[in-house]
Amino acid sequence: MLEHGAAPPPGDTNTEPPAPGAVGTGLMRRKPVERLVAESGKGQGGSLRRTMGVWQLTMISIGATLGTGIFVVLGNAVPVAGPAVVISFVLAGVTALFSALSYAELAGTIPVSGSSYSYAYATLGELVAWVCGWCLILEYGVSVAAVAVGWGEYLNELLDGVFGFTIPDALAAPPGGGGIFNLPALLVVLLAMVFLLGGAKESARANTIMVVVKIAALLLFCGVAVQGVRSGNYANFMPLGIMGVSGAAATLFFSYIGFDAASTAGEEAKNPQRDLPRAIMLSLVIVTALYCLVAAVAVGAMPWQKFEGSEAALAGILKAVTGQSWWAVLLAFGAVIAIASVVLTVLYGQTRILFAMSRDGLVPRVFSKVHARTGVPRVNTVLVSLFCGVLAAAVPLGELADATSIGTLFAFALVNVAVIVLRRTRPDMPRSFRTPLAPLFPAVGFLLCLYMMSSLRVVTWVVFGVWMAVGLVIYFGYGSRRSRLATSEK
Repeated sequence: MLEHGAAPPPGDTNTEPPAPGAVGTGLMRRKPVERLVAESGKGQGGSLRRTMGVWQLTMISIGATLGTGIFVVLGNAVPVAGPAVVISFVLAGVTALFSALSYAELAGTIPVSGSSYSYAYATLGELVAWVCGWCLILEYGVSVAAVAVGWGEYLNELLDGVFGFTIPDALAAPPGGGGIFNLPALLVVLLAMVFLLGGAKESARANTIMVVVKIAALLLFCGVAVQGVRSGNYANFMPLGIMGVSGAAATLFFSYIGFDAASTAGEEAKNPQRDLPRAIMLSLVIVTALYCLVAAVAVGAMPWQKFEGSEAALAGILKAVTGQSWWAVLLAFGAVIAIASVVLTVLYGQTRILFAMSRDGLVPRVFSKVHARTGVPRVNTVLVSLFCGVLAAAVPLGELADATSIGTLFAFALVNVAVIVLRRTRPDMPRSFRTPLAPLFPAVGFLLCLYMMSSLRVVTWVVFGVWMAVGLVIYFGYGSRRSRLATSEK
């Protein structure tokens, strides 16, 4: 619930709060909340600009979330859970809800760009913060690539319906997916990069338009596909049992990673303490409702055995229900816009997280260099976009989605712990939003994240373990010695 009397957002007064030094020493040194807030917006050579209100922040979260699961991953999840994929969406949504409450509290209390990385830095220490930030790089950076892969599927649907041709498989799928190089995936990432380089305000405006288009596309799907719903398609509702439902939910949690995207805009929000919690909660409610509605109509309109892992399942359903290709063309157009919006907003979040980590000295300073005219971390944006674009062009979707899910769940688990720790260590700190029934709800959120992680495949855990090992090597070889808190200890 929102509280009155919360501290004003940074930038609203001429008086900056004090910036105390580190709390604790060594790997457990923490960055005080006051210092995080005092440094907000400041980069190398310039500052981020506060241009976003609650509407733009909500659209960022919806833009980063809506479309990822329903347009791309649904076809992979239905064969795992059957018609009970609707329950899988609910289970993933409830898991996200507990973490969203924790995110809302911390976003209002620590309104900075680093998201859960910064929250961990203030509560759990630098080493844990690095691990969290490394997970966020996996969560945001890899999910951009995963979503971009699905974009090519719908682009081909659109090209086929309008012009009668498609991009050859060799140029529309990654190695291992029947192709040589996924050119559409690379192109959509580069297009998002161009928007981001224009400035945060301009990117937010473009994203809002795209969000409206994709919500309209999903409502159009429901309105048309409901005509093909048959009760028999729900008859064997849970054919693969509860393990199938939880396994699909773990994969579909990938669909919810965007709700925390607003928290990465903490230093570009006009009134972050008030607006960030509202944007996070509102976006999660809207997205969950749409996901469940579309999933229920989809499995009712087509037997679950026929989904066969298609990454363009909704367009295929419309074509089967109506017998006319132009409905599928309309949906494909909406999906192309929708997935481009996800790429844009998630890529935005990744650049801001690296901005915060760079400002703290844990990654090279080039990532916190801000262009004086546009207020955009340009080099950061270009480097991240090129990395994600090449990854999207070269790696199959399935591996990317699961790798993203485990990184997301781990970061969310840490956020739930951070709420409990901050409540205990700083109980009197002004909070514009308070998680209900704390520490119970954060503890439940933490346990649910662990449960979802346990449902993922062994190979995903192996990939995650390798990723964490690489991250620790980088931290001890570079970040721990160049950290601004470490240098201030000397």
